[in-house]
Amino acid sequence: MFPMECFQNRELSWLDFNERVLDEAGNKQVPLCERLTFASIYQTNLDEFFMVRVGSLQTQSHSKTPIRDNKTNKTCSEQIKAIIEKTKALELKKQTIYNELLEELSPHGVKLINFNKLASKEGKYLENYFDKNIAPFLSPMIIGKQQPFPFLTNKELNAVVFLSSKSGKSKMGIVPCSSSVFPRLIEIPSRKGYYMLCEELILHFVKKLFPHYEIKEKAVMRITRNADISAQDAFDEDLDYRHFMESLIKKRKKMAPVRVELSRHINENGKKELAKYLDTKPSHIIDVSTPLDLKFVFLIRNYLRDKGELFYHKRVPQNSKQINTQEKIIPQIENKDALLFYPFESMNPFLQMLSEAAKDETVVSIKMTLYRVADKSKIVDTLIEAAENGKEVVVLIELRARFDEENNIEMSHRLEDAGCRIIYGLDQYKVHSKLCLITRHTEKGLNYITQIGTGNYNEKTSLLYTDFSLITANEKIGSDCANVFNSLLLGETVEKTTTLMVAPHCLQNKVIELIDKEIEKVKGGKEGYIGIKINSLTDKVIINKLIEASQSGVKIELCVRGICCIIPGVKNYTHNIKVVSIVGRYLEHSRIYWFGKGKGEKIFISSADFMTRNTERRVEVGVPILDATHKKRIKGIFETVMKDNVKGRSLTSKGVYLAAQIKEGEAPLNSQELFYQLAYGEKF
Repeated sequence: MFPMECFQNRELSWLDFNERVLDEAGNKQVPLCERLTFASIYQTNLDEFFMVRVGSLQTQSHSKTPIRDNKTNKTCSEQIKAIIEKTKALELKKQTIYNELLEELSPHGVKLINFNKLASKEGKYLENYFDKNIAPFLSPMIIGKQQPFPFLTNKELNAVVFLSSKSGKSKMGIVPCSSSVFPRLIEIPSRKGYYMLCEELILHFVKKLFPHYEIKEKAVMRITRNADISAQDAFDEDLDYRHFMESLIKKRKKMAPVRVELSRHINENGKKELAKYLDTKPSHIIDVSTPLDLKFVFLIRNYLRDKGELFYHKRVPQNSKQINTQEKIIPQIENKDALLFYPFESMNPFLQMLSEAAKDETVVSIKMTLYRVADKSKIVDTLIEAAENGKEVVVLIELRARFDEENNIEMSHRLEDAGCRIIYGLDQYKVHSKLCLITRHTEKGLNYITQIGTGNYNEKTSLLYTDFSLITANEKIGSDCANVFNSLLLGETVEKTTTLMVAPHCLQNKVIELIDKEIEKVKGGKEGYIGIKINSLTDKVIINKLIEASQSGVKIELCVRGICCIIPGVKNYTHNIKVVSIVGRYLEHSRIYWFGKGKGEKIFISSADFMTRNTERRVEVGVPILDATHKKRIKGIFETVMKDNVKGRSLTSKGVYLAAQIKEGEAPLNSQELFYQLAYGEKF
């Protein structure tokens, strides 16, 4: 329908996003210790990407009929090849940034060192340290007929050694390098602040572990395993779903490798041999010149904690001016909706309201959807208290929240033991919505207090992610929310709603209808406008409709933090579309849908990105903002984000993200910092 230059492949777009994270590690305007964190986040992101996305592509590549990306027509194998190439290029960029970070750490008394820079006395000390404190706890093995290639744990460090015996036979040796017995960073006693990574120390003295062999080549190795497990076949009435998920998690830990990282270059024959043992392709073996696991940067951050200038200025979420926390929350909500904006405003008013509900005699039931919660969750504790107080507590806890399955299983046990009614979601759909419904029976009759958010019920991430939380006593919203829960309890999805957008049946179509209305406005000689803030944009149906709207003359502004499969600025197609991405101190997570300007404009906040998985394969909820003050506030937030000239990056018609430029006479605008200044009441 539209030319290929209007679209970007979702996997390559995600890698572009992670490159923006890496750019923050190299951004000298960011405090040094925070740049270390961004470097680690880059690596963690990439690990998960390979485990999930590349794992999925690798599985799909075995299909008899080639599966193609519906935007760029690439096959799974073509996408994997492009991903590997892009990843190798990013590794070179990461190496440059990492070396810069080490140089900048040096004046602050922290240095990572290798044996080439040690005096002989220091080398002797480390050799003695290795012999006494590390070697006794290592388990080296040689691969052979009696010693098959060992199972290597996902993301763990191992030394791989290519050996030659006195008889000339070639062998391969493996040495696990991770242990709770010895530290990751080993300090050089004669040089305060000088450290060596334990895996480098092991690799240097690895000859001692194989005394009867000559070392031909050696490297530290780290494998990343496929984590793309599917729970679809778990829905069988004869199966215990929670037990099935527990077994599925164990299965994930043993899945095939999708990437192998080596700290040193190994010849092609060695790589082929390694690939054969690991049942992967040599092309999936990547040379990495930086440490293979960057979690040690958090140890360095701790060493430098007393140097405040190396960290972000401390910011603390403020109490919302809309709510008086010295008084009961529920009566205040009955009078007026509240809109909380995390992390600039505190989550505490919601927690306080939930606690009130647990004790309130008029409260009949509390129903919630939980997707990701903190490991020591106050929300779970409060729900347990409510159940113990005799309230009906219904909790839908999504056991398929990737990488949070174990925590969610544990929470489900606790809630169930306390007498809460637990449901686990639907057959074909993950439940990703953020809903809390408090039902009261008062003198006036049935009464709902509803909370709908863009982010998880997680006290920890509410300090790190930007999210909205609407709390309202609106009866229509409460009634729609009750209908959602009733459907979930019946194992069904909502087919029709009055006020809410509810995927999978009442969100994508409503978005399309609202876009069509903006197109009709332009055709009638009026201004058409669409403003969308989401994490990712991949839904082809919505993308095509946005292109159609652009062609019709509708002005479209998109703030898309991560994956963006639409290319703006393409002549005659996407020339009316602007795309901005914000990567800053806090993870941009809030979702805003804004249709039209002036009379009749509609604004929603939502749990859903414009991804096919959200719009067609999940239960998601979007809620209209009805209060004029809250509408004005959200519009102001969106407009500020789009003008961010410090952390904003604009996507060009060539598919390249350009860092924001502060124009002459223009003041710097860091949207996240501005929102905190407003929350603090600071003058600027």
